[in-house]
Amino acid sequence: MELRDRKLYRSTHKTFEEYCRVRPWRWRSHRFGHNRRQSYLLMDAAVIFDNLEQKCDRNDHILLTNEWQVRPLTKLDRDIQPEAWEQAVESANGKVPSHRIVKDVVQRIMERTKVPNTYQLREVCQILALDNPELRGKGGCWAIVSAVNDFSCTVRMWDGEYTVGLQHLKSYEYLPEECEQIQSLSNRIGRVYSDSLEETVKSLLQLLGKLNRPYLTAVEEKLLTLLESEYGKIP
Repeated sequence: MELRDRKLYRSTHKTFEEYCRVRPWRWRSHRFGHNRRQSYLLMDAAVIFDNLEQKCDRNDHILLTNEWQVRPLTKLDRDIQPEAWEQAVESANGKVPSHRIVKDVVQRIMERTKVPNTYQLREVCQILALDNPELRGKGGCWAIVSAVNDFSCTVRMWDGEYTVGLQHLKSYEYLPEECEQIQSLSNRIGRVYSDSLEETVKSLLQLLGKLNRPYLTAVEEKLLTLLESEYGKIP
């Protein structure tokens, strides 16, 4: 967290992702070997670990042994996480609970609170077109939640806003910074996209709207920058 927050990785690498992927461990011969997303997931798990260590029953003191076990807890408020973890430990007969057990407990708590829509503003989701004719051609695209309703969300895509039922959404479970990256990409595409564009240009922009990752490759970045320059909509 200190490396990220103070941007100490810049002394040797251009990006935090590059640092995590290639930086050798001081006490081992191999490298971190994971991407930026995995690094953030591990940091999130560390925050949850501290929260559980402080608030869970010290007599039991059954704590997580890996990030995957507590990933479902990120959907709950910090005050509820210890309760959920203790229920999961109980369901696991006093042992460290599995991801599935924790996920089931989290789901029961969410159902108990009777909150039908758990999506959040700026969350990035994937569109599941299914048999909805209004979403034809949108299947697999990412969409950013701009309004949360009882049983639907208003989402923003590269070509406008849509109101989509919850059954047509699936969260990518991106980290906050990854959501910001998609938000930036959406803004860039939105400034270029229009129905009057050539079909090849529209197709390229639509493909960028279906990426299942929160970043552009070097080639994709060059192509989008070229389109921004060509159509003169860079702010």
